Amino acid sequence: MKVIICGAGQVGWQIARHLSGEHNDVTVVDNNPELVRVATDTLDVQGIAGFASYPDVLDRAGARDADMIIAATHSDEVNMVVCQVAHSVFSVQRKIARLRSKNYTDAIYSDLYRRDHLPIDVVISPEQEVAVAAMQRLSAPAAFDIETFMEGKAQLLGIHVDEDCPVVNTPLRQLTDLFSTLRAQVVGVRRDNNLFAPEPGDQLFTGDSCYVFCHVDDVSRTIEVFGKTEKRQDRLVLVGGGNVGLEVAKALEAQTVRTRVKVIERDRKCAERAAEGLERTIVLNGDGLDRSLMSEAGIERADAMLAVTDDDKTNLLAAVRAKAQGCPFVIALINDPTLVPLTAHLGIDAYINPRATTVSSILRHIRYGRVRQVYSIGDAEAEVIEAQVLSTSPISGQTIREIDFPEGVLVGGVVKNGEMKRPTGDLRIEDGDVIAMFAMASDVPEVERLLQVSIEYF
Repeated sequence: MKVIICGAGQVGWQIARHLSGEHNDVTVVDNNPELVRVATDTLDVQGIAGFASYPDVLDRAGARDADMIIAATHSDEVNMVVCQVAHSVFSVQRKIARLRSKNYTDAIYSDLYRRDHLPIDVVISPEQEVAVAAMQRLSAPAAFDIETFMEGKAQLLGIHVDEDCPVVNTPLRQLTDLFSTLRAQVVGVRRDNNLFAPEPGDQLFTGDSCYVFCHVDDVSRTIEVFGKTEKRQDRLVLVGGGNVGLEVAKALEAQTVRTRVKVIERDRKCAERAAEGLERTIVLNGDGLDRSLMSEAGIERADAMLAVTDDDKTNLLAAVRAKAQGCPFVIALINDPTLVPLTAHLGIDAYINPRATTVSSILRHIRYGRVRQVYSIGDAEAEVIEAQVLSTSPISGQTIREIDFPEGVLVGGVVKNGEMKRPTGDLRIEDGDVIAMFAMASDVPEVERLLQVSIEYF
């Protein structure tokens, strides 16, 4: 398949990395020649330096015979024009745009814009994606990462292994014996910043971060097994009242269970806009790093604090400040993946990477057929892939024990006849089953072969 990616920033680069690694014909377009050079030097892609909205630039990129165009530049307006030109001039079949402004997204989903007038097939809103991710983090405060799979039947939990974890230094195969009724599976472990798929004889050590795939009904028990406790989030402080903070605050207000929320926003105009857009939330105008203002917001009594400004360092420092003032659970929005390892050292409980959530959302929307969901872990180091098994698949009719999985692939769960099953060795995979697998990035092509699908698009 031929794909044009407009925008060679972190989101565009990650999408190009995924698609080129799956043997697609990918061309990256950006007006920054250096970003184009980095993409072409590090990935198996072609590159065009120029303005993505210009018809002649898209023509040089191969738009006349492209199957899909993904507009992920930093400008909403450019992304919309790219889709319009791709549709009107080159008749590109599939068009995806990343749009940040809620004014645009609201209009596109209303009757004001018909597809003929603004031909965008899929709109990705980073702010909405981050708001969803934030709500998921708050729903399981003991986890640093969380994602839902199998139509709500399963969740992937990222859990830090602390000194008081009851299962520390215990081989994973013994966990299966100790908790035989627990529908949970450790599918990934990060140790010393290295992510890997563990073997049954591997142990969890203090300082590890593990990814656990579990039945949604067993989430609370799984968290208890790892020595964590759950607590309702009744009082929250949000540092940052911009687009992301406003989306999160609105989502909190929309909950049936009332949560007391206070927002701290440094920019006065932005704070006024947030105050006008919210009903029950108190908005304070000031610096989120100001100790006295944090106290005024009630950080000492808050159950959680979310730092969601557009500056990573401010978010990290605000989270550290909140923790120092007694807030038990802090979440930081981090755009730069190289800063993520610092969170554990700084005592930050969870983080949200908006670029990772955007990449995962785009991958979910462009893949189709038997692959139902894809979630990117870390800096595109691994994926959790949910797919329906075909009768012609090499794994169909075999037990999990009989399947020759690569070392970097583990089964997280299987849905049979609408019921999620724990992936034991004697569980037989059959036509129509839905399977979720953790796969290191280098093993994704082998997962495609086992499913007998190239992870297809649109």
